Amino acid sequence: MAVLDKGLKQRIVGALVLVALAVIFLPMLFSREDELRQVEVDAPAMPEKPVLPEVALEPVTVPEPVAEEEVPPVEPVPQTPSEPIAAAPTPVAPAVPPAQAQAAASEPPAASSGLDASSLPVSWSVQLASLSSRSGAEKLQQTLRSKGYNAYVRSFEGMNRVFVGPVIERAEADRLRDVLNRQHKLNGFVVRFQPEKG
Repeated sequence: MAVLDKGLKQRIVGALVLVALAVIFLPMLFSREDELRQVEVDAPAMPEKPVLPEVALEPVTVPEPVAEEEVPPVEPVPQTPSEPIAAAPTPVAPAVPPAQAQAAASEPPAASSGLDASSLPVSWSVQLASLSSRSGAEKLQQTLRSKGYNAYVRSFEGMNRVFVGPVIERAEADRLRDVLNRQHKLNGFVVRFQPEKG
């Protein structure tokens, strides 16, 4: 009897599951009215395009430029990187010890007119190296010149310093220093350009 009771229980449970499914899904199959229901929204009508006021344009007369005097154009003088930069003749200044000259070279100009105490334009150079070997300094100079830089060598107290420049703007000298430091792995720094004496 236990076997019959087990089979009967399974049939009753199956019948209850089917009835439950029918109760849940049959109303969904036969009621389609929810989908057909239409919703109306009461929204205001679209506003009309605003009317812009008309603006009257008046013609403007542009005067013709008047030339006061004709100035002939100045032609730039081409300069090759191997030419030294010539300095304008200056009055003879008292001799300055090298230590003071080095300190003066690193100081910013006092005059705002762009001329230094010798009436020369204030300009800047990048010192890239200080070598004891003149041939090593000249080799670095030639390498820089082959890449289009205006490089020059100055000897001071037995050392041969390699410079690139001069340039007029300090910011341009800073950019030049950064480019040269990246390209040649040198630790250069910006100094005031001093024309070679005598």
